[in-house]
Amino acid sequence: MLYKFKSKAAGDLIMMGPTGDQVLRIIGKEPAPQGIIEPAAMAAAVAALERAVAEDEAARAQAEREAQAEGRKLAPPGQREGVSLRQRVWPMVEMLKRASAEKHEIVWGV
Repeated sequence: MLYKFKSKAAGDLIMMGPTGDQVLRIIGKEPAPQGIIEPAAMAAAVAALERAVAEDEAARAQAEREAQAEGRKLAPPGQREGVSLRQRVWPMVEMLKRASAEKHEIVWGV
C-alpha cells in the first residue's frame, strides 16, 4: 500500500506502506486506507515523532558502545538499516509544522 498525505499547506507526501504504518503508529493513529490529522493534534504528533527519533538514535548509540566494548564495529547507520528513522519522518514533521501553522488538516486516502 502507498500513503499519499495531502494538505493545503504543503505539497503531497508519498510514503511506502511500512513507513507510513510506522509513522502513523508513532503519532498514535492506527494505519488505515483513509484518515485525517486535525490541526489540534499536530503539535503532539510532531513531539511523538521527535521523541521516537531521539529514542532510535539513543538505541543506536548504545549499540555502538556495546559493540566497541566487545571489540567489534557496527556498520555505518546508512549501511545497516538503509534509511534512518530521522530521514523517514522528516518530511512528515515538516508537513505537520506547515499544516499546523496554517491550521489545515492532513488527509490521506481521500
